[in-house]
Amino acid sequence: YGKNTIKFLRLHKEGKKQFVKEVEVCAHLRLTSPQEYLEGNNSLVIPTDTIKNIVLVLAKKNGISSLEQFAIDICNHFMTTFCQVAYVKAYVQEVPWQRLHEDGVPHIHSFICVPDGIRFCEAEQCRNGPLIVFAGIKDLKLMKTTQSGFEGFYKNEHTTLPERHDRILCGEFFCKWSYGECKDFDFNCIWKKVRECILEAFAGPPDCGEYSPSYQKTVNCIQMLVLSRVPQVQVIEVVLNNTFYNVVDMKNLGLTNDKEVLVPVETPYGSCACTLGRKTFFEA
Repeated sequence: YGKNTIKFLRLHKEGKKQFVKEVEVCAHLRLTSPQEYLEGNNSLVIPTDTIKNIVLVLAKKNGISSLEQFAIDICNHFMTTFCQVAYVKAYVQEVPWQRLHEDGVPHIHSFICVPDGIRFCEAEQCRNGPLIVFAGIKDLKLMKTTQSGFEGFYKNEHTTLPERHDRILCGEFFCKWSYGECKDFDFNCIWKKVRECILEAFAGPPDCGEYSPSYQKTVNCIQMLVLSRVPQVQVIEVVLNNTFYNVVDMKNLGLTNDKEVLVPVETPYGSCACTLGRKTFFEA
């Protein structure tokens, strides 16, 4: 049981310059006894309102240096404060506020909300067990208008999809990775590196791009680049929900439409997912 959707804005000041972190937290506990379920005995139950207040107090006292560290702080607090807690899981996601810039100069107290992916993390711990930390990015929507195709796929009497060697690749990404054994990592730096790998593997070099023969191959390229460049990441899951665009037939309007006007196919979505990890992690 626990408390979902604990939302708050944490304001931090350094002189005249101000910093913001707006987050949403879900904190769940499992107790050492199920007596509240089986017997209606609530003597061990920490009220969900208390859980909410603890999260707010930790934000006030500790600040939020990174989402991961804040999730770790929540886990540590419940494990060290309440002997009846057998398991705790904290999920934290961030509202994507970015500092405003005017003529290249960063504003000291103004921000803009930019929908370029939502950062999130999870930390979970069992009593006498290791602290496990995950991080990720979701609702990251990317598009490239060429250098993508889909050919040579299996066909039977139900196949109507034509082969394409030049199409739009567009989709919304969900990426989640595990750090394995939790150490003193610079979580902010690692998250930025992983995001950079995702963008680079998707787009390719800026002057020519990178051909994608399928959504699945693009997902694998992202995972391989992350694992090759970010040694702290042990396992990475990528889900791609893709959006299709169809070229509008304008022959009846007396026009030739050479992939200049397209309409999105809202539903159904295509989707592919893959989890890839280091062999040493799975062997362990």
